[in-house]
Amino acid sequence: MSRNLAPGDSSERPTGQAMLRGAMGRCPACGKGRLFRSFLKVADHCPACNEALHHQRADDGPAYLTILLVSHLGAPLLLACFIAWRPSAMTMIWTFGAGAIILSLLLLPRIKGAMVGLQWARRMHGFGTPGPSAAS
Repeated sequence: MSRNLAPGDSSERPTGQAMLRGAMGRCPACGKGRLFRSFLKVADHCPACNEALHHQRADDGPAYLTILLVSHLGAPLLLACFIAWRPSAMTMIWTFGAGAIILSLLLLPRIKGAMVGLQWARRMHGFGTPGPSAAS
């Protein structure tokens, strides 16, 4: 584990705990401060412990995983509902369309928070550097 640590930083960062805190929308370091300042915008610093969070680089990963999960959950359910009840096409479009939108909006911030927690725990993208002096 010491190969990923910054000089002088020997603290343990449990990955599972950091990802769970991030998924709950909390700071991966302390678990108290809010991770997001709006729906998907990560705060620059934790308001509780002042941990720098601006290093995160989640990019398209959370959106890709959300689409993957929603489609893999929705497709078998759609098929099962069609075989069991044979609803009209418009009923299927409206119910599964609304379900996909709602599920996507619920999962996206949780997946992004977990990804930020993973990056923090693994000291990725600058989360392991002690401060601005490490960049020079």
